[in-house]
Order: sequence, then C-alpha cells, then structure tokens
Amino acid sequence: MTDDADDILQRINTSARTSLDTLHAFAELDSTNTWLLQQESPLRGRFRAVIAEHQTAGRGRDGKIWLSAPASGLCLSLAYTFAETPRNLPSLTLAIGVGLAVALGEIGVRDVALKWPNDLVAHDAKLGGILTEVHSKGGKGHTVVVGVGLNVDLSNAMRYTAPASWTVRITDLTECMGAPPIRAELAAAVIESLIDSVSRFERDGFGPFRSAWQNCDWLKGKTVRVQQSHGLINGIADGIDDDGALLIRTDTGTERVISGSVEVPAYGAACA
Repeated sequence: MTDDADDILQRINTSARTSLDTLHAFAELDSTNTWLLQQESPLRGRFRAVIAEHQTAGRGRDGKIWLSAPASGLCLSLAYTFAETPRNLPSLTLAIGVGLAVALGEIGVRDVALKWPNDLVAHDAKLGGILTEVHSKGGKGHTVVVGVGLNVDLSNAMRYTAPASWTVRITDLTECMGAPPIRAELAAAVIESLIDSVSRFERDGFGPFRSAWQNCDWLKGKTVRVQQSHGLINGIADGIDDDGALLIRTDTGTERVISGSVEVPAYGAACA
C-alpha cells in the first residue's frame, strides 16, 4: 500500500500547502533524499516533498545506514532553494529538530527530546533522525534537502536492535502514543513542521530556536565522549552555543564541538 499524496495534501494547512509545489508518494525508494537530489531543484522560495513507505538504501549522518522494515516507519524528504545562503546553515538541522519535537507533541507524542545534532529521542530510546544535505547551484543559490526518518510501528525485535553507540533501544510512535498514528496525519504534520522551520530559519536564523532546543536537550548533564577526526573529547555535555555548537565541559575547560560522533557510555551499546 502506497501513501496517498492527495490525502496528505488535504490535511496540510493552507499556508504550507501554497508553498509546496509537489508531493510525490512511493511504495519504495532507495532513499527519499537521494531521489530529491536527483530531481530539478525547486525555484527559490518553493518546496518539494517526497514520501516512501520503505527505503532500501536509507542514509543517515556521516554515511551511516538508516534501517527500517517495510511500512514500519515514515521516510520523508523536503527540498527548498534559499534566495540567499543563510548564515550558519549547519544549525538548520537543530532548528528542524525543534519544529519536529513541537509537531509530534501536538499529535500526542509527549516529552520528545533532541540529541545533538540530529536525533529524536523518547524514553531514552531513538525515535528518529534528521539528515540535512546541501546542493550548491552555483550562482543560482543553495538547495537544501532535509530527510526525516521516524519509527512508526516496529516489531519487538527491532526495538531492541542497538541503533547507535548512545542507546541500546529503539522506540516508535506506536509505543509512545499507545496506538499507531494515522499515517496521512503524521506526514502532514511533519511537512508543515519542515516548511515552517525552514521558512523561519531563513528569515530569523537559529537564534529563535536556541532556547527551545536547550529545553529538549537530551545530552545536557550527561557524561559523553566525542569522536572527532583529530581525537577524542571526554566531558560533560553542557548545552549548545549561540551557533548550535555542542559545549563539553572538560577538566581543562569548555570545548566547542561543531562536528563529531557523540557517545554516551552510560546508555551506549558499543562504547569500546
């Protein structure tokens, strides 16, 4: 069964719907992000979206694989071309996380937390992730493709498949809500959230999102270690800076992290 694009569109509010040029729905794709990157970029200020019931080659951050069984999750991507390249574009992922946490709360998923920089967390388990990719159009601006993967209704075996070195468990919306969400309503809420977050970020930057992100910060106060290309940082997660950089309190002071893989030894499954 393929998601019904018309049904989803009818559930999207008028403001978001008028900004959206196309919504394509597929039973299966290799990757919704890859598919959008292969298409013509939307005109400046316009959005395009794609949704798939199943991804055969879903991608996560730093080349990681996003695994999901058919029809067990929501795989959705949105493309947008900025009129001008925003300042501090990497922090867009954090802004999108804030918008998604709010949107999920509005449909009944309580206490969604955010793990820097791109994971959605519930009950100390991974609920979903965000993948933001930028495609330069030369003198024609920058197109950003934002992919969202949400676990919707997993098997019990999948819930205990360790997804990362910071948690031993995966959760899904069915577990969080007590029943599976209506897929069309979920997709509409995610699309509305993405359009709103990208538009606000283009207009106002990351500043208006920072306080809300801090309130959802799952890492805050936890002992972490950050794997970077030039070595390890060990310390206590201490929120984010104005530009979205992760702050780590160490024995020698505070370190700013703008990229790296964050492990949480107290929760992790593979912290060797």
